[in-house]
Amino acid sequence: MRDVIADRLNRISPSQTTAMRQRAQALKAEGRDVLAISSGEPDFDTPQHIKDAAIAAIQANQTRYTDIAGTRALREAVARKFKRDNGLDYTAEEILVGTGGKQVIYDAMIATINPGDEVIIPTPCWVSYPDIVGLADGRPVLLPCGPNQGFRLMPEQLEAAITPRTKWLIVNTPSNPTGATYSAEQLRGLCDVLLRHPQVHVLTDDIYEKLIFDGRAFATFAQVEPALRDRTVTMNGCSKAYAMTGWRIGFGGAPRHIIKAMDKLQGQSTSNTCSIAQAAAIAALDGPQEATEAMRQAYQRRRDRVVAALAATPGLRCHTPEGAFYAFPDMTACLGRTTAGGARIGDDADFVLALLSEAGVATVHGGAFMFPGHFRISFAASDSMLEEACRRIRGFCEGLR
Repeated sequence: MRDVIADRLNRISPSQTTAMRQRAQALKAEGRDVLAISSGEPDFDTPQHIKDAAIAAIQANQTRYTDIAGTRALREAVARKFKRDNGLDYTAEEILVGTGGKQVIYDAMIATINPGDEVIIPTPCWVSYPDIVGLADGRPVLLPCGPNQGFRLMPEQLEAAITPRTKWLIVNTPSNPTGATYSAEQLRGLCDVLLRHPQVHVLTDDIYEKLIFDGRAFATFAQVEPALRDRTVTMNGCSKAYAMTGWRIGFGGAPRHIIKAMDKLQGQSTSNTCSIAQAAAIAALDGPQEATEAMRQAYQRRRDRVVAALAATPGLRCHTPEGAFYAFPDMTACLGRTTAGGARIGDDADFVLALLSEAGVATVHGGAFMFPGHFRISFAASDSMLEEACRRIRGFCEGLR
């Protein structure tokens, strides 16, 4: 019998971050003591004023379909956010709201990529970028950006990678999985390259914008170089800054013709985002920001403790993340060794599987982020859990022979 599954699915893999979370949950269900520091999800509760806005929307019967691109009230709130935080002028017609930032990225790629179009993606990168490009019949062009360059794309790398088929550059700042952040000056160098190549568009994933450390200022492409505005999709959302992952609210600002195409696509997939979540998002964007700042301060404190603990762990090296809530330690010194339980460490996937099996700590291997030899730790977890997880990681590494 002919296989009913579409060939296009052979071009993608299941999300490996989700797979590790599910593996950890399965072990917990079996009664195992597992510390899950693998998920990119805030451990804080959604702020009360946002929850109150959702309850008020339910009581006001705001429970019907909305415009595909989102309610006008939310799109106007997004426009105010872009103006207030980033100095970007968008109208409501230049904004689309999706069910999470992932859908905004998916809409943008599917709506614009033709077969063979190339998309430049600096690595390490979020696990979904290459697969989304592949689903769109595009070709991901992966550019390794190691710790020696702060996990950031250099202008000369970008220049060398651009071809007549290049259509998009995707940049995530602060980065998942490394926490690397681009300053305005560093973006300036990339912008200068892009100005020489008018066929190249930019998708900037700014979802961790509010979670930036050590007094750094956030910058985004169209802010640094206004001439790029008409070929930039500026993506952001509520999930990380407001602890609203389950509410599924992402949004993007872009030229009207791109938003119109994304809206057309979304109209034949999910249609509008949940009306109640949209009402909550207005309260998040327009309301008090103290809770977000308190979360940021907690993440910075946790970062300092986690990086210090990893630095004291034999076999590991760790670049200090500048934002987001991830550490991405290098474990290459552990390759070729054997764990206390007898497992051979041939690659980073072996490392994280043995760490989970023998020490009960769930992380994600660097290969999932297109950068082997590392693994990702999320410090979006309680101080006590992180302290115990780091203690177990150190014990695991000390037991290698």
